[in-house]
Amino acid sequence: MRFAFKTAPQHTNWADMLAVWQAADDIDLFESGWTFDHFYPIFSDSTGPCLEGWTATTALAQATKRLRLGVLVTGVLYRHPAVLANMAATVDIISAGRLELGLGAGWNEEECQAYGIELGTLKERFDRFDEAVEVIIALLSNTVSDFHGDYYTLEGARCEPKAIQQPHPPVCIGGTGERRTLRSVARYAQHWNYPGGPVAHWAAKREVLAERCAEVGRDVGEIVTSTHVRFNPEAGVGQLAEQAAAFGDAGLDLAIVQLPPPHDPAVLEPIAEALAPLRSMAPTS
Repeated sequence: MRFAFKTAPQHTNWADMLAVWQAADDIDLFESGWTFDHFYPIFSDSTGPCLEGWTATTALAQATKRLRLGVLVTGVLYRHPAVLANMAATVDIISAGRLELGLGAGWNEEECQAYGIELGTLKERFDRFDEAVEVIIALLSNTVSDFHGDYYTLEGARCEPKAIQQPHPPVCIGGTGERRTLRSVARYAQHWNYPGGPVAHWAAKREVLAERCAEVGRDVGEIVTSTHVRFNPEAGVGQLAEQAAAFGDAGLDLAIVQLPPPHDPAVLEPIAEALAPLRSMAPTS
């Protein structure tokens, strides 16, 4: 079992978040670090501060040397996919090939209403998402790309220079929808993020993912699976380790420790010590 961490850039400040990332870069247990892609804080006071995820991640790429890094996940509705492909290639170059490309359809009605961004129906969101992923992968992989969809069009389009990771940085798709999201994971992704919930629910969704992979002739074992395990300072590292162990027993590949604000690097060493024994655990299912 492997481990990562996530600092959602909300209700925090840059100095504190940076300190966590720089400390984590020196702790071998953590293989990657993640931010998120929202303009307002979520699941909390939405009037509070929130740093923009891609800008913060780019700065963190320069401030670290080892950690893989990404935005978990990027709402494709916020940026044209050609723009996002160029952003991804640039961050992969800046980070010397450490980018994980997190992608999602988007869902935040409050942000969209405030900024005049069209969210659309569920069908429209996922139709648009599938087109966006195709556009991004094409631009990152091909010298010249053409695409004609309902939402996006490319005509002899280029994205240069290319990312260091070829044919493109690993794509991580987040979500649990069985009819659309998990089909998209099977078609496009190297990494599936289950946003969070009970272990049994994760295991059931992974079975569906295996079915979707079989439909397209793909081995589900090729896809890294991850979920968030939330660190509660009041409950301590013991509860965190219990959460991670339960998912590890069920076969999870990567546990992403959600670090709540205020961000403090002092929590990292105790967390790493509590989780280290789980690195070599063998899944039981």
